[in-house]
Amino acid sequence: MTDDEASRADASDVALMRQVARGDEEAFRELVETHQARVIGMVAKMLGDGTDAEDIAQGVFVRVWRSAGRYQPTAKFTTWLYKITRNLVFNELRRRKRHPVTPLEREEDEHHFQAADIRAMDPAEEMLDAELQGAIQTAIYELPEVQRMAVIMRRYDDTPYEEIGAVLKLSVPAVKSVLFRARTELRERLRKYLRE
Repeated sequence: MTDDEASRADASDVALMRQVARGDEEAFRELVETHQARVIGMVAKMLGDGTDAEDIAQGVFVRVWRSAGRYQPTAKFTTWLYKITRNLVFNELRRRKRHPVTPLEREEDEHHFQAADIRAMDPAEEMLDAELQGAIQTAIYELPEVQRMAVIMRRYDDTPYEEIGAVLKLSVPAVKSVLFRARTELRERLRKYLRE
């Protein structure tokens, strides 16, 4: 997305938020439809699974609705939205640390019932790719919360350093430092895959 497209998208989001502040449910629905997938994706990656992602994303948008009257466009709308997401995800991560839950049985992988890709790789390559992707997700999940969120925002959303800094309350040099440490840690954890 170009800077001009990003500016237009943000202006549209701000205009929608003004309508939401007046109680416009249609404007709120449009905001949710625009940003819901990104929020759910970020939450799922932060938590390491998609189990509670939709519930937490719903909580994010409930807060958007409730806070609409106080919303001030001092930063990009997505920065404000990601700050709400960060707060709820970090709260959930702290709750999970205090009250760990051991599932009674493993849920089926959500991709288990997908139709086979006709262009699929040979089974050995597919297994190695799935193993690598699983190792990457595990390594990201094991990062400290701030590093994890910075990596997810940068890797999966291509979020600019300035916006990551605004969401995480860090300067741009601090964001770059956090990402450097995270990448160094990820390289170390994934060393066996990088050699192959």
